[in-house]
Amino acid sequence: MSQAVVALFRRPWIWSFVGALFVWLAAVAFTGGTGAGGMLTAALSLAVFTVIVGLGQMFVVTLGPGNVDLSLPANIGLASAVAMKTMGGDDHLIALGLCLAVGAGIGVGMVNYLLIRALRIPPIIATLSASFFIQSIDISYGRGLQIKPPDGFADFTNIQILGVPLLALIILVFTLGASVTLHRTIFGRSVSAIGQNIRAARLAGVRVDLVRFATYVLCGGLGGLDGALLAGYFHGANVDIGNEYLLASIAVVVIGGTSVAGGKANVPGVWGGALFLVLLLTMLNTFGVSAGVRLLLTGLIIVAVVTVAGGAKPERQ
Repeated sequence: MSQAVVALFRRPWIWSFVGALFVWLAAVAFTGGTGAGGMLTAALSLAVFTVIVGLGQMFVVTLGPGNVDLSLPANIGLASAVAMKTMGGDDHLIALGLCLAVGAGIGVGMVNYLLIRALRIPPIIATLSASFFIQSIDISYGRGLQIKPPDGFADFTNIQILGVPLLALIILVFTLGASVTLHRTIFGRSVSAIGQNIRAARLAGVRVDLVRFATYVLCGGLGGLDGALLAGYFHGANVDIGNEYLLASIAVVVIGGTSVAGGKANVPGVWGGALFLVLLLTMLNTFGVSAGVRLLLTGLIIVAVVTVAGGAKPERQ
């Protein structure tokens, strides 16, 4: 085995793709090869939405222990309602609807960090508390909303090029941008530095509070974007449309090799983790497994993959 291959398999994120490949092969073997290509297309279509929020969650988790955004499901639900009400089924209002949905998400991110900073409470508590407040607004604002997305927007979220969803290609380019941001910009390096040792980062001149604020705002904005795109893909807003993305956004980050101890992120692994989760659920559905057993098996498999691919924790002074 060449040194390049050995080096590749030493990267924590590669195991998420290996896991996704094995799950896909198992599902294909069970169906006798029927619909193998369609299964991949469907997996890519659904994985996109997990990747979007997974990237935001990855930046937050990289800030260090305890940093996590639990408000994402409520954020997504509210943003989907904002987008659909703003667009009102009119193709000319698509851009405005997207901007306001992202703006709503940014507002959620700002509130999250202000709670963390002003009340001096752990992020997990602050974002969970914020989610209840946001969900209350969403229920009064978007409950029973029957507005369908504009035809152009719904078509856009479902376009395929040679069997590959256009949205997946766009988010792939966005992922490359996220990687450059994380590894090549002052902001990205500051996020990693804070996660490795917040005290040392502060002494080195990193504006810790500003960077943490920007990170939560980024995560909130991506949640808002995800809500709008989900409403287009599923042809309407729903208060519960983001519920499955709470644990999923955390799982894809950790499965993809990002350290829960902070300071070490793996951008490609977010894609691997998302494909793994989507294909796993597809395979279990193909096997006719009941909902309860699916949840149990999913949890056990995630624990196993995290144990193998979670990556080493950064050292702290």
